[in-house]
Amino acid sequence: MHPPSSRNAAIALLTALFSLAAPASAETELRVCADPDNLPFSNRNQEGFENKIAALLADDLPAKLSFYWQKQRQGFIRETLGAGHCDVVMGVPHGYERVRATPPYYRSGYAFVTPAGRHLDISSFDDPRLRDLKIGLHAIGNDGANSPPAHALASRGIVENIVGYSMWGEESQANPQGEIVSAVANGEIDLAVVWGPIAGYFAKPYGNAIQVAPVPADSASPEMPFAFDIALGVRKDDQALADRLAASLTRKRPEIQAILAAYRVPIIQPIVGSTPSATDSVAANH
Repeated sequence: MHPPSSRNAAIALLTALFSLAAPASAETELRVCADPDNLPFSNRNQEGFENKIAALLADDLPAKLSFYWQKQRQGFIRETLGAGHCDVVMGVPHGYERVRATPPYYRSGYAFVTPAGRHLDISSFDDPRLRDLKIGLHAIGNDGANSPPAHALASRGIVENIVGYSMWGEESQANPQGEIVSAVANGEIDLAVVWGPIAGYFAKPYGNAIQVAPVPADSASPEMPFAFDIALGVRKDDQALADRLAASLTRKRPEIQAILAAYRVPIIQPIVGSTPSATDSVAANH
């Protein structure tokens, strides 16, 4: 039997060793890769819906939330998540091969944005009026014509009346993503075909003056998706974080639904890549 002083010293040593080894002793951090100027998704002031959802999940885990800011240009995943600067990307297409994805937390698609007063009610890329209307598209890739709507229009020979808008803009330009919606409101173009979350958010200030309607799949190219399940992405070898985030997404589903609705994210049901319980859980008003 150890003398009391020796026994106490041994207990103190074991206590110290266990405290060093215990994961609970270190504060967990949720490090999010995000664009500093990409509303409605994220910005440095944390005003985007992905910022809000990240804060919600961090509070639930619980974890300290931090952001690693970088413009979403070519190489974004490699230079942020891949480089170890951060651990989660808030919005990636479910099934994206560069990451391990959680179950999706919403599904959205492209939208026709038109002046409500003109009652255009465009519902198909086969509408003959599209050959004469001035149509706005976001130029995303190097060729400026790589989005599904651009392909659908080009396949019908509708190219001369297309007006391209930059998704990113100049460094000094605030909210360049919304310029295309403002162009519809100001009469610079007749309509725009825009990714749904961008359309819904930037049309909101115009109230009933702007109509946002879902774009259906292109009947001429059924293999080309116009709607996507959106998930969280982590590094491929980080199954533990993916599982923790998936559980948090389930627990916080009603709050996530409310955030998406507040930002007027158009939701398409069902959410194909999710479990049945999640499929009917996320809905937002246009």
